[in-house]
Amino acid sequence: MKVVVLSLITGFIVGAVFRLLKLPIPAPNALAGIMGIFGIFLGALFVEQILKLLTK
Repeated sequence: MKVVVLSLITGFIVGAVFRLLKLPIPAPNALAGIMGIFGIFLGALFVEQILKLLTK
């Protein structure tokens, strides 16, 4: 949980700094970005489960 909170704080700070410097934020469209990250997570979980089944 600590890593999640630190990631959120770091992202918040980076977003604030970019906005203060009037730069575009280094992230894709909000929904598309979230879905992309979620897809990466699901893909990694899927492969992990397949590898567990194959190595039993």
